[in-house]
Amino acid sequence: MSDDVLNIQPTIRQIFSGPCDFRLGVVNLEQLPSSHMPEIAFAGRSNVGKSSLINAIMGRKIANVSHTPGRTQQLNFFEVGPHFWLVDMPGYGYAKVSKTLKKSWDSLIKNYLVGRPNLRVVFLLIDSRHGLKDSDLEMMKMLDKSAVAYRIILTKSDEPKASDLKSVKEQVELAIKKNPAAFPSALPVSSWEKKGLDDIHEIIMGLI
Repeated sequence: MSDDVLNIQPTIRQIFSGPCDFRLGVVNLEQLPSSHMPEIAFAGRSNVGKSSLINAIMGRKIANVSHTPGRTQQLNFFEVGPHFWLVDMPGYGYAKVSKTLKKSWDSLIKNYLVGRPNLRVVFLLIDSRHGLKDSDLEMMKMLDKSAVAYRIILTKSDEPKASDLKSVKEQVELAIKKNPAAFPSALPVSSWEKKGLDDIHEIIMGLI
């Protein structure tokens, strides 16, 4: 086989329309798979549109969409061909759970972030209609402390007025200047309008 054939890199289309299979759901650290491939994780408050965005990025339904907050209660690992793991993290900030369960989720997330050397980035989803909440700021502190690179994604950007979206984006970008592990700009996306998906594809391609 020639060097030219060996050096051919898969295209965005080949990766994101290729195999993507759910492998396991993790509720404790002992269940974590070996970290032999790059991992790309998605985090956000409950009902921020995380499952919808993941499905839009992959061009098909792989994550269950629910209008009931708090449905993702484990680390869900999807194997995207031989290229990377996509990790759907538990939604945080949902008030209607017991303190014991919340503590368990927080511990799982924290220990996952600290213990995954192949974790390339966390896409931290923020609702563009509301901006940063206290629970988002707590998550950002956790990511900074864990020294995990993360990028802010502003979801549902088709819903607010353009002026309101601009204001929220500016406020978020001002806030993240204080967070050393954060990428300095926020990316507005819309799962419904497919806005920003190409940018996310390009970011992931650059990391894997």
